Amino acid sequence: MSRAVVYESFGGPEVLEVREVPEPHAGPGEVRIRVMAAGLNPMDWIVAATPQAAAAFGVTVPAGFGFDFAGVIDEIGTGTTGFTVGTRVYGGAMAKAAADHLILPIPPTQPDALFRTPDGITDEVAATLPVAGMTAAAALTAIGLRSGDTVLIGGAAGGVGVFAVQLATLAGARVIGTAGPDTVDFLRELGAEPVAYGPGLADRVWATAPGGITAAADLFGTETAETALALGIPPERIVTIAAGPNPPGGVRATGGSQAGPDDLRRITDAIRSGALTVPIAATFPLERIADAVTLQAGRHIHGKIVITV
Repeated sequence: MSRAVVYESFGGPEVLEVREVPEPHAGPGEVRIRVMAAGLNPMDWIVAATPQAAAAFGVTVPAGFGFDFAGVIDEIGTGTTGFTVGTRVYGGAMAKAAADHLILPIPPTQPDALFRTPDGITDEVAATLPVAGMTAAAALTAIGLRSGDTVLIGGAAGGVGVFAVQLATLAGARVIGTAGPDTVDFLRELGAEPVAYGPGLADRVWATAPGGITAAADLFGTETAETALALGIPPERIVTIAAGPNPPGGVRATGGSQAGPDDLRRITDAIRSGALTVPIAATFPLERIADAVTLQAGRHIHGKIVITV
């Protein structure tokens, strides 16, 4: 037998159960991955809670849970090429990641993905990269970020924000990040200049950067996008990831699926060199999946939450 997180009806963390399930095996053209870690994203619990969101990803109940994972290939089906038993891998598997084992076809079908884990990257770190890292990279590409920019990043301390702040800094941009009172020091350590979110944000941004901002990435809602518009930033230099398909004022919407083919390599290279760190706010064993999701859904964590399997 094997363990997997499953839910039979849509709802909050209380619907998630860790169950014994028949151990899966790789069929022709497939690999089996022994999961070592799974990274949580807002997408995971939104899909589990919302039938409309689940339908958009082709998920129906009963369903598994989670997308980002890292582990090792421990079984290969006949006719499968490109991987060997013992290869460390990471990637995404829709509604499959929080489990002892998962099966993926080779090559994976979208939105699933599979990559070799570079030496020097732990499973816990690798499990944070696919959604958050690629979404951050896509957001910065969408606004045409370049050296010398002053960019406002909303939700800068969140799972995507910690990557966006550091990638923007590495690109030579000045970063101003929205923050709560308990996030100020954390953002400064990442290289951002914190400003308090909430009413009056535009005035605080202007006081921090009297020369003005040149671009903005809203990683939480629409407040940052609306502030950037009010400060005269052209909508083509403003991006959102959480405002739906029709963000305010004609600004751009993007997501991890729009990341470039080399973005994850750039991120892992920066991690290996020490130029980029991945703050892991908390780790939980698989048995405490509901506690992990409850913490993440509160949206007040600094960095990523990882499930160890």
